[in-house]
Amino acid sequence: MPIIPFFFLSGYPAVITAAIVSIIAHFLVGAGKSLVTVRTWWQSGLEMTVVGVIEGAITYGLGFLGSMLIHH
Repeated sequence: MPIIPFFFLSGYPAVITAAIVSIIAHFLVGAGKSLVTVRTWWQSGLEMTVVGVIEGAITYGLGFLGSMLIHH
């Protein structure tokens, strides 16, 4: 799902839109996860969203660091 904005946008607008789409998707998957856990839908959604944001930040940071190392 997060790659869909890149079909219509480019650059930072595509990255920001992809991040928003990804955050929403993480929340919806987490909320759906509550059907098989004892947590409420918003707790599960929030948990999955936080994990997704941390994962995305680490991945972006590693990619940025890698591009800096290659260009220098």
